[in-house]
Amino acid sequence: MTGQRRLAAYRIAPAGVEHLPLRPLWLCRRCGQPWPCGAAKLALVAEYRDNPVSLFLYLAACLHDAIDDLHRLNPSVTGSAADMFDRFLGWPARHTHAYRVTLLEGAGIEESSP
Repeated sequence: MTGQRRLAAYRIAPAGVEHLPLRPLWLCRRCGQPWPCGAAKLALVAEYRDNPVSLFLYLAACLHDAIDDLHRLNPSVTGSAADMFDRFLGWPARHTHAYRVTLLEGAGIEESSP
């Protein structure tokens, strides 16, 4: 079996399928990884590069739907709230500039002595 055929055998969806969520499982339609997968994250950051707040709003809605769907499927394996939050909303906070605080030089908090 050639390398191309071997790779094709492991694909979940045809190459033209985007990395979108397969509900109610919340797996990627293309690669089968938990959504958003790495490729979906890259596509989302590129799509929302001019409006990162909209990215957070979109992902917050996805998080809400995923919690409902996954809990309905199997309440015992939905995952912790922290894990779900990080899966949907933690990564863009680390990779976008939407919520980064920039300190200006010379600006600081003055301390008062008691």
